[in-house]
Amino acid sequence: MRFCVIYGFLICAAITLAADGQTEAGKAVIDFADPAVLRQIAPSSAQVTVARAEGVDVTIAPGKESYPGIAIKPVGGKTWDLSAFGDVVAAVANTGKTPINLSLRVDNEGPWQDQPWSTESISLKPGESGRIKVIFGYSYGHKPAFALKSGAVTQMLLFAGKSGQEQSFRIKSIVAAGVAGEKPPVDPQSVRVEPEAGYLVGGKVVLDAEKQLAVTGGVKAENVAGSNALAIDVPAGTKGESSLAIKPKVGRWDLRFGSEVHIALKNTGAEPIAPAARIESNGGPTDTITLSAPLASGAQGELVIPFAPKVVWQGIPDSGNRTSWNGQPNTGTRFTSDTASSVVILLPGGQKDQSLIVESIRLEAPPAQIPDWLGKRPPVAGDWVKTFDDEFDGNAIDATKWNVVGKNWYDHQSRFVKENTIIGDGVARLHFEKRLGNWASEADGKQTPYATGFLDTFGKWTQRYGYFEARMKLPRAPGLWPAFWMMPDRGAASKTDRGSTANGGMEFDVMEHLTRWGPGRYNIAMHWDGYGKDHKQTGTSNIYVQPDAQGYITAGLLWTPGLAVYYCNGREVLRWKDPRIASVPCDLMFTLPMGGWDNNALDDKKLPDDFVIDYVRCWQRKDLVEKAAASGR
Repeated sequence: MRFCVIYGFLICAAITLAADGQTEAGKAVIDFADPAVLRQIAPSSAQVTVARAEGVDVTIAPGKESYPGIAIKPVGGKTWDLSAFGDVVAAVANTGKTPINLSLRVDNEGPWQDQPWSTESISLKPGESGRIKVIFGYSYGHKPAFALKSGAVTQMLLFAGKSGQEQSFRIKSIVAAGVAGEKPPVDPQSVRVEPEAGYLVGGKVVLDAEKQLAVTGGVKAENVAGSNALAIDVPAGTKGESSLAIKPKVGRWDLRFGSEVHIALKNTGAEPIAPAARIESNGGPTDTITLSAPLASGAQGELVIPFAPKVVWQGIPDSGNRTSWNGQPNTGTRFTSDTASSVVILLPGGQKDQSLIVESIRLEAPPAQIPDWLGKRPPVAGDWVKTFDDEFDGNAIDATKWNVVGKNWYDHQSRFVKENTIIGDGVARLHFEKRLGNWASEADGKQTPYATGFLDTFGKWTQRYGYFEARMKLPRAPGLWPAFWMMPDRGAASKTDRGSTANGGMEFDVMEHLTRWGPGRYNIAMHWDGYGKDHKQTGTSNIYVQPDAQGYITAGLLWTPGLAVYYCNGREVLRWKDPRIASVPCDLMFTLPMGGWDNNALDDKKLPDDFVIDYVRCWQRKDLVEKAAASGR
């Protein structure tokens, strides 16, 4: 599960601002002409030195500090009252010989778990100047964040990143500007449009041909009079392949609540026609789909474009010595369903005129067709024995199998408490809610604003190799991070390396989901060699599936020596063959924190919400038991 924490806050995004070095009109927060200005500035460590110049010069020596920089305090230890303004702008310059990434953070008082600050960043080349603009209440690309109290700013931080080379920068000015309640401008490309009743074309959707259509190769396209369909003509003598791209009126289509797009076509010409189509997105395209046979004159047909790829993601063989997210060429997909930029219809040229009508383009989410064997056995043949089974049919958790509390290494804002793992109606629910309280399992007993459920088998059940499966219903509230995963457990006798992913251990993320992606997409990943400088990983965040008729997905991992194959609803979705695949037994884990690396902000108004687990079942193959025993582990 990937995360990055800096000074106790997440900083997985940045914004680059105009590099003109100009001072904003407004109120100077720092008087750089004051000979005593350095009294307001505190370096973060001995790596950092400061000096007066045309402003303040900051020099950062190479070292181990991850985010070296300075803290700037108000005169007399008071707070700044910037309530008349909407932002703070720092004019800075890179005075060093290497590129530098600078961040400006504006702070309130408060526990770090609340992330009581607003932050933005800028990247500067040697000699380059620029401005970092922090709008109160927004962070990391001017996204909504902590509701900063501009009348009580306690400090400002300016910091860079860890580097093996000297870094230096000059602060020319720090100015409070803008108007109270300022909001960032809306980038048209950031707008996400959900199709009305699922329709991109047709239904009640009226296309703006001038804004939404782009053609190549002489294709002509226009709205059909009296309907919301689209007429396409390919003139005789057109050579090669022509195309028509249909775009949203603004931004991108948000297709995350579907799993495929259906294009209804009618051939209105005299000649057969064989169109193809794909969907483009910020991440990349879907596969190109072609009709199984040319559409005859007067005939109707439908192109169905699934988000899932034709060829599942396959890891690069013998790549266990490095990180690789790309997989083998021509496997998997980079399509991102929440950033669909266009539907592209491809049309072959010919010696005669060709015509067709696009009657509709609509988003669909048909339920998965579940094979009869699912949940009854592993997906491959063998002498299998069931080794773990919890149907959650009782009214209480089975304490011989599960732990319901543990340490939260992930969002640091939710605590795992036993009462939020709820058993009933044949399921286990990890219940995420806003409820302030102390985390009794933490030594310092810190408070967190949220409570959530937790399940793992650490110290109670482990297995090396086999098949591991769970049927789950994902939460919908924005900002949640449910996962079914497995971690090494060498037993109490191993002491310090018991749960380490080094020395043959591995983290298996069987199903790791961010709710912003919608219910039909999740991440599969493998992590090994620890989480420090030797950390390596592989996998993909573009696993597309269709929930079943009850809204559940059934995810599984087939783990054998040197091979990991992942399944969903009985269909293979990812495969990696490599000698580095784990050889250390693993326990099972189910977690529901907030956050993640590509999520929306948590929306308290959509809480509470549940991660529902219908069953957990595991199998072992007889020959795998023998191989595990022979390994001596």
